[in-house]
Amino acid sequence: MPGYDYKFLEKLRRKFICPLCGKAMREPVQVSTCGHRFCDTCLQEFLSEGVFKCPEDQLPLDYAKIYPDRDLETQVLGLSIRCIHSEEGCRWNGQLKQLQIHLNICAFNVIPCPNRCSTKLIRRDLPEHMQHDCPKRKVRCEFCGSDFTGEAYEDHQGSCPQESVYCENKCGARMMRRVLSQHSLAECPKRTQPCPYCNKEFVFDTIQSHQYQCPRYPITCPNQCGMANIAREDLNGHLKDSCSSALVLCPFKDSGCKHRCPKISMSRHLEENMRSHLSMMSSLVSRQRQEIQDLKKQVEELSVSSEGVLIWKISDYSRKVQEAKVRGNFESFSPVFYTHRYGYKLQVSAFLNGNGSGEGSYLSVYIRVLPGEYDNLLEWPFSYRVTFTLLDQSDPSLSKPQNITETFNPDPNWKNFQKPSGSRNSLDESTLGFGYPKFISHEDIRKRNYVRDNSIFLRASVEIPQKIIA
Repeated sequence: MPGYDYKFLEKLRRKFICPLCGKAMREPVQVSTCGHRFCDTCLQEFLSEGVFKCPEDQLPLDYAKIYPDRDLETQVLGLSIRCIHSEEGCRWNGQLKQLQIHLNICAFNVIPCPNRCSTKLIRRDLPEHMQHDCPKRKVRCEFCGSDFTGEAYEDHQGSCPQESVYCENKCGARMMRRVLSQHSLAECPKRTQPCPYCNKEFVFDTIQSHQYQCPRYPITCPNQCGMANIAREDLNGHLKDSCSSALVLCPFKDSGCKHRCPKISMSRHLEENMRSHLSMMSSLVSRQRQEIQDLKKQVEELSVSSEGVLIWKISDYSRKVQEAKVRGNFESFSPVFYTHRYGYKLQVSAFLNGNGSGEGSYLSVYIRVLPGEYDNLLEWPFSYRVTFTLLDQSDPSLSKPQNITETFNPDPNWKNFQKPSGSRNSLDESTLGFGYPKFISHEDIRKRNYVRDNSIFLRASVEIPQKIIA
């Protein structure tokens, strides 16, 4: 827990205040090497973030040099404070260490009901609660004279057989609850009666008018198809699905057929127009195929990074390295990314078993410029700084990550940084791109957690001036 957040009678001296939480120190500890003091919990939370330095002077910090400061803790506990319920009206003040003793008798402190009813309330409201509100208090029924707990009495109030109640049908009669059931069934002028078709209950003198709206009342098909005794609520379904005299649209309406005829005649229409229906369906399929291709292209464009940064996860690393060794000069390609919105289209490639001078013992990485949607709007040749990084996946709380980083500025005279032609194939050796055949050796890549869970992470970033992005 952080420091004490109470109302002190005197302004806190600086030595009592934790530099991390800004409150009076709780269980203070002292760093013996520099003398600074903090709440024990505050310092532990600070160190848990992996920064092993004193928060005050940034000097290196050793766990073995941190000790509890008992003298300062005694001074803090001796400070005078107001009750935590002072705003509610409590006028107590005393030493911090006496607060809990005071709360045991404070009229404004929240306490549980002694009857164990699960209610919590301030101590001064307890007598009122015990007399009127507690569900476990003792109460006597005014109608039958039986004794109950408060909780049981609330249930009994609506069921006491001796209580005088009005008829639930609002006929105006009043009687003891024990005779109410017989009255409602046999005597009440407002008693209900079930409909013989839907079984819903209605007041006796309204049952006739209900039948003009009853959803289960039997009627005859208006198309005169011969079907009788159709439930009123089933009529629409009958007209749509079963009635042989109902007019229906051709099943190929979505393909363009506008024909409409009685349902009984539809099979003949389908037989006579099979070729035209097939032609309509072919046209519809072609339109839908084009729409799907357009949507796929839009989805791909939305999923491409446009912030000048690519983080490429290469999974199943061990198998892919072995595959590269067997296939020889095997190149893996990253997803494409853009330097910025409407910017240069780039792609990273990696030879897991090396390429050129690094073949067989190094990881080689390259970057190339691909034909993009906005090339005609951009400046050429491509001339912005590119940085490759192999990310160290070590736990930052245990050791500082040691990423492998290489940076270069593109040569404006090199043809692969010129504006790419639309026919450039990303698999051609002529478009290998620029990079590092000896980015990191197979031996070094195993020394730290560059490979973790059989995966590596390669990061490529491009430094674009803010004025270009804007």
